[in-house]
Amino acid sequence: MIQIHAGDFLQMKKEHPCGNNCFRVLRVGSDIRMVCTQCGRDVTVPRVKLERNIKKVISAEEEHD
Repeated sequence: MIQIHAGDFLQMKKEHPCGNNCFRVLRVGSDIRMVCTQCGRDVTVPRVKLERNIKKVISAEEEHD
């Protein structure tokens, strides 16, 4: 299981229809709620499906450094 926390950024393998592949995590649970960093679209995805499509997790602490 991948460690994902609210505020983290996820780089996905596939692009969102707007052309961006980076999302910010809003809520974590059995479903992950995230928002596209380019167009602002709010998406809720089951954790199992999401973990297969994550390329990289950028933690909120790394983003501020």
